[in-house]
Amino acid sequence: MAGKKGVRIIVTLECTECRSNNNKRSPGVSRYTTMKNRRNTTGRMELKKFCTHCNSHTVHKEIK
Repeated sequence: MAGKKGVRIIVTLECTECRSNNNKRSPGVSRYTTMKNRRNTTGRMELKKFCTHCNSHTVHKEIK
């Protein structure tokens, strides 16, 4: 028996500055996980979060 798909799903947010900049301080990309409601937010999420590699608040976009 197949289970129901939930309305809330887990998404991964990745720093846009770390992904595009090769000349940064340390190797790696800042990633956060959060949940979103797939009915209310159909597009990709974009939040401003703190990036430990950039050491500042940057835009984090949903990946996958």
